[in-house]
Amino acid sequence: MPTPTEIRLDRAARVLHVSFDDGKDFALPAEYLRVESPSAEVQGHTPDQKQTVAGKRLVGITAVEPVGHYAVRLVFDDRHDSGIYSWSYLRALGEEQHLRWAAYLAALATRGLSRDSG
Repeated sequence: MPTPTEIRLDRAARVLHVSFDDGKDFALPAEYLRVESPSAEVQGHTPDQKQTVAGKRLVGITAVEPVGHYAVRLVFDDRHDSGIYSWSYLRALGEEQHLRWAAYLAALATRGLSRDSG
């Protein structure tokens, strides 16, 4: 499994840049990372328990904390901090970004929810 060679947070743009040792680079928006958090709060314990998290368009990342040699914990400015993003999960988020984002937007629409808060 490829491992990151660089993880860089652009706070102003609300984007986490992840570069892997095989040359792949991804720009992952904070909103996307928040709504796809690997935490049980978002993912549930089974696929049918996954939550559609609305109102996170303007969420930011306040900290990127290493977890051993296999992951990072992202701390969001909405105080969500329970997701551990393994290298393989970050890679999947990068590779599947288009499909996952489309599914998220469709889930919002189906539930009558918005990316905006309030």
